[in-house]
Amino acid sequence: MPRIADIDHVQVAIPPGADEAARAFYGGVLGLREVPKPAPLNASGGVWFQLGSSQLHIGAEQGFAPNKKAHPAFVVEEFEAYCALLRDRGVAVREEVQVYGRRRAGIEDPFGNRVELIEAAQS
Repeated sequence: MPRIADIDHVQVAIPPGADEAARAFYGGVLGLREVPKPAPLNASGGVWFQLGSSQLHIGAEQGFAPNKKAHPAFVVEEFEAYCALLRDRGVAVREEVQVYGRRRAGIEDPFGNRVELIEAAQS
């Protein structure tokens, strides 16, 4: 039976001209691995990152408004240490209610977009 098999990418909007700030935050502060965008898409700007088998696409949007509800949620290994690292890097980390026994935290990117961090499942 046909079905959706996986998520290829999640798109997060930023203001036009903010690629370097996005690169500094998502690549520098969060430590995500940047991947090159396909050449035909370079004219539109933006930055792409690889996370496991999925990607995070950061792209400029005219009339940008930050997302406070819609958000990417990243699975984090060594959750407590990672949250401490972010705090050391000046990121405000808000603890959130646990779900299914996994700790969660919320942060915002420099543009006011919500980002969720979820503790990796213990095996």
